[in-house]
Amino acid sequence: MPFINPEDGYLTVINLFKTDALERVDRLVTEMRSIVDTADFPGWISSTVHRGQEKPGTANFIQWRGKQDLESRYSADEFKHHTIPVFKEITTFVRLMQTEVELGQRHPSLGGVTEISPDRDDYTAIEILGVRPSDQSDLIAVLGAAHDWLVDVPGYRSQSVMRGIRSRNLEGTGGELKTVGTENDFVVVYSQWDGKESYDAFRALAGDEQPAARRKSRDRRDSLTTAADRNTYRAVHTRSASQPVVA
Repeated sequence: MPFINPEDGYLTVINLFKTDALERVDRLVTEMRSIVDTADFPGWISSTVHRGQEKPGTANFIQWRGKQDLESRYSADEFKHHTIPVFKEITTFVRLMQTEVELGQRHPSLGGVTEISPDRDDYTAIEILGVRPSDQSDLIAVLGAAHDWLVDVPGYRSQSVMRGIRSRNLEGTGGELKTVGTENDFVVVYSQWDGKESYDAFRALAGDEQPAARRKSRDRRDSLTTAADRNTYRAVHTRSASQPVVA
């Protein structure tokens, strides 16, 4: 099963898809499963498909050996002339985000490294935070420090923070991808909870009822963040390369 571990040094690609109808989510999952089940790309390590819970959509958490392997995948005719047209047809929003894992933190009772798998019962939140490139490291530090008070929040399991490198969508021409924004202008937070009830209670707690450490963390985070997008997910399918790939 895939693990989120900063020490692995993988290029982590999070492909975020939104759509406007639940039936299209079914097709998104089917198309993603088909790609994952036949994946045999040089440098590909793992893919884990997540189905949106609060909003219609999917997220694919993919690990690669490095950028060159990913670019080879994107330049292949099959990707340009089959994969892109299929996903353009059934989505309303796409972001293909290259990241590197900066922090992988877990509740002390869990130990080890963060595992992602449909065999687990994690309720997963993925947040995409816009940030000025000059503030990216500061935002990562603030998010990482939040773990100190998150451990006291009922239902919290883990938080992984990823430094955004480059973001693209499917709006290019001739099968090419289009760059979105600038390099290093986003951060991804991938967190795991024991269920929807715990996560919703965490989100719903009024500001004046929050512990002082959380309020301070929230205010600093808000001062550094230029945009925010969030959805919750369940992992529904995963597959890893049969042989380990050295990063």
